[in-house]
Amino acid sequence: MKDEDIDLSEIPELEDEFFENAELVMPERKASITLRIDQDVLEWFKGQGKGYQTRINAVLKTYVQARKRHHA
Repeated sequence: MKDEDIDLSEIPELEDEFFENAELVMPERKASITLRIDQDVLEWFKGQGKGYQTRINAVLKTYVQARKRHHA
C-alpha cells in the first residue's frame, strides 16, 4: 500500500508540539531462550502472521501481570 492510499480522515496529523513533548522509551531487553511448546500452539501463533514471537511474549506478559494483580 502506498502512503497516499491510506485513509487519514479520522486520524489527525501530529503537530510539532507532539514531537517536542515526546519521550523516547526504549523497549525492554529480551532474554533469548529455548522454549518447548505444543506444535498446535506454535502453528496458531505463526498463522497470525509476522511477529508471532512478540505476540507470544505479549500473551505471557499479560498473564503474569494478571496473576500479580490477583495475588496483590
